[in-house]
This record gives sequence, C-alpha cells and structure tokens, in this order.
Amino acid sequence: MRSRYSAFVVGDLDYVFRSWHPRTRPDEIAPVIGRTWQSLEIVDTEAGGPTDDEGVVEFRARYRTGAGDGVQQERSRFTRRAGRWLYVDGHFT
Repeated sequence: MRSRYSAFVVGDLDYVFRSWHPRTRPDEIAPVIGRTWQSLEIVDTEAGGPTDDEGVVEFRARYRTGAGDGVQQERSRFTRRAGRWLYVDGHFT
C-alpha cells in the first residue's frame, strides 16, 4: 500500500498499473490533475503478513486541491502473486 501511495505522489502511474491485479485493473490510469497528496495513514490491516497470500489495508490519504483539502479513505484488498503484492479492489469508507 505504501509503495502505491508513493507512486501516486510522484506520478509513477506505470508502477500503479503494474501493481494492480490484471483481473481488476482498468485499461488506462490517468492522473488526477490538480491533486497534491499530503500524507498517508494506515488505519487497519488484516492478514497480509509474510506467510499470507491475501490481505486488507484500510487507509486515509490526505490531499490538497484548488478547492481545498480532502481525505480519501478506502479499504483495499491485496493478493500475493508470484511473490508480489497486487491491489485487487477497494471500497471507500
């Protein structure tokens, strides 16, 4: 989760694409113009340890836009595939 957040911060959408499970990722990922990511807070985790193949991360990502500050809170599912964690999907909380 932290690596994906960092990729969003620096605009590395190629990494975001590659770290998204092929079954659920969109055909293209576009940057959100005018959004500057400020911080990431991990709220909760389930599984996702060294011996797990699945995990859940709930996070709050703070951002700033021309309209003001905002927070994206999401509960995300990840799966390990060929030794790499991949984002499967998530829902806003």
